[in-house]
Amino acid sequence: MILIGLGANLSSQQFGPPRATLGAALERLQTHGIEISRRSPWYRSAPVPVSDQPWYVNGVASVTTRLSADDLLETLLLIEAGMGRVRSEPNAPRILDLDLLAYNQLSIDKTTVGGVHVAVPHPRMTDRSFVMLPLADIAPTWRHPTLPMSLTEFIQALPSDQSTEPMADASGIFGTEWRIPEN
Repeated sequence: MILIGLGANLSSQQFGPPRATLGAALERLQTHGIEISRRSPWYRSAPVPVSDQPWYVNGVASVTTRLSADDLLETLLLIEAGMGRVRSEPNAPRILDLDLLAYNQLSIDKTTVGGVHVAVPHPRMTDRSFVMLPLADIAPTWRHPTLPMSLTEFIQALPSDQSTEPMADASGIFGTEWRIPEN
């Protein structure tokens, strides 16, 4: 299973509030040969680490693609940049964040020629309620490729200082701000 984490906490001049930006990002994924198989409901979450920046809208999508893990990660970064993401300091507020959480059962930890560090599964995913709770909505039996815990065990071990809650209008596979394009 290939999993992508989606998040945003700043409005975009082009796409609007974070949830609308995330919907636009889902559409962009499809134009790059990345098909959405399932998508969690949207969650509202406090920034990690705790700060005074705006809360995030987060979700997780299961996707299918012919892209390799490296090419998929590169495509996610291109989509972020194309939608206005500017990388500054770690944990800064952002218009869009697309993370490659897992790529089937692969375990990758390397630095690419361009100096980018690639780690799959995402090294902090199991410590983030805004990843693990949406993941449980779409893949409750998911198993980490290298760690011997179930998804339920990861959720039970989450830090108690994280605030993550389902959004009131976020039910269903596809929310009100994102639809599968009609052909």
